[in-house]
Amino acid sequence: MKKYIADLTVRENIRLHPDYYLLKLTQDEALPPMHPGQFVEMKVEGSPETFLRRPISIHFVDRTKNEIWLLIRIAGKGTLQMSSLLAGESVNLIYPLGNGFSLPEEEDKEKIPLLIGGGVGTAPMLFWGAYLKSMGYHPVFLLGARSSGDLLQLDAFAAYGEVYTTTEDGSAGEKGFVTHHSILKKGGFSMIYTCGPKPMMVSVAACAKAAKIPCEVSLENMMSCGIGACLCCVENTCEGNICVCKDGPVFNIEKLTWQI
Repeated sequence: MKKYIADLTVRENIRLHPDYYLLKLTQDEALPPMHPGQFVEMKVEGSPETFLRRPISIHFVDRTKNEIWLLIRIAGKGTLQMSSLLAGESVNLIYPLGNGFSLPEEEDKEKIPLLIGGGVGTAPMLFWGAYLKSMGYHPVFLLGARSSGDLLQLDAFAAYGEVYTTTEDGSAGEKGFVTHHSILKKGGFSMIYTCGPKPMMVSVAACAKAAKIPCEVSLENMMSCGIGACLCCVENTCEGNICVCKDGPVFNIEKLTWQI
């Protein structure tokens, strides 16, 4: 898929939570093709400490408004500067980068794909759920957070499928981690997709393997260049070391060494 370096304009920057912002970007030309699971590299102006671009998952693409959405979690100086962007300001992106999710191996549209996201790892799941819905599937979302206030955009997810939640403190949904949710015991899923903290994804992968359900994970390794040049994001796989930014970030768990 062709990659672009372009200046986009901030249309909105919406504060969803003290640490999370929804950045909506647009440009005069029609946005290029993008696939769920891909990401962008954003240039952050301002200081030597933000010299490297920041990798951000594509959260959603609104073709009717020619917008790309990015979910920003403040984790350092770079993302802090992103959170302060104002409508009308310009940002430079390299995009779309990486390889996205694949359709369920089971072609029966009545079989249900399960999309599991934790924290900022919920970001690619909205775009993927919308795409699956457009393809005739009936996705189910399982979203995990520390507390009820950290569960974001539930109405947006509900537009594309059933939504289940967990919180570590039990303030919303079922108490515990996503792998504790009772829906995982019901079965009947054609495929599982997940993104979030690595321990969460490792646990989800183990559950999927035990249930013999195909599973894809979207890794969140540090990806500074997006093209496999800097080697910051190397991951050990069954086929040797690979660059997550170029060969991923989405992988079938059978290619990873997590369960060996």
